[in-house]
Amino acid sequence: MSSWRRDFASGLVVLVPLLVILYVLSILYTSIVKLPIIENIQPPYGFFIAIIVFLMLVLSVGYLMRTTVGRLLESGLDTMMNKVPLVRILYNASKLAVETALTGTEDLQKPVRLETWPGIRMTGFKTGKKTADGREIIFMPTAPNITTGFVMEVDPDDIEETGERVEEALTRVLSAGFAEQDHIDQYTIDVTEESDGETAEEVTISGESADGAVANE
Repeated sequence: MSSWRRDFASGLVVLVPLLVILYVLSILYTSIVKLPIIENIQPPYGFFIAIIVFLMLVLSVGYLMRTTVGRLLESGLDTMMNKVPLVRILYNASKLAVETALTGTEDLQKPVRLETWPGIRMTGFKTGKKTADGREIIFMPTAPNITTGFVMEVDPDDIEETGERVEEALTRVLSAGFAEQDHIDQYTIDVTEESDGETAEEVTISGESADGAVANE
C-alpha cells in the first residue's frame, strides 16, 4: 500500500468514528430536546435540563454496564456488530475513540511483536507490569475487535521492540492490517548447485531472484 493510501486509511479510521459519535450524540440530544416536558420549558433552562437528562442517561447506561445484565447486553451487542464487515470496523473504532478520549492510551505502554509460531509475528502491547519471575505481561488484541484479546506472560528476550506509537499499532490492528505500509525486505540466501555440489557465493535479493523465480531450499 502506497504512502498516500495508508495516510488516507489512517485518516478514515480516526475521522469516521468521530463523525459517527457526533451523529449519535446529535440524535440523542435532539430526541431529548423534543420531549414534551422539555419543550414546555422556557429557554435557556430547557437547554440545561436537556444536558442534565442526557448526562443522567449516560451515567445510567454506564452503571448498567457494571452489572451482569449490562455485561451480557454489551457482549451481545459486540457479537452482533462484529458480524457485519464494515459496521464492525466503525463500531470498534468508535469504541476506541471514546476510550482513548476518556482514558488515553497510557495503560498501553509500547507496541511489540511476538513470534508466536516459527516465521509468524503478532502485534501486542506492553502493559508495564511484570510477573514475580520477571516475565513481561503483554496484551495481544484480536483484530478488528480490539476489546478482546489475550494476556500473555512473555520472556523479555522473546519480545521484539517496534519503535511505533501506540496509535499506529492500534490503527493496524483495528484495520485488520489494511492500513499497514508494505515493506520490501531483503533476504540473504545460499544457493547450492545440486549437480556438482558446489556452493555459490552468498546472494542478496529483494523480493524475487534475478530471473523472477522463487528460490526454495
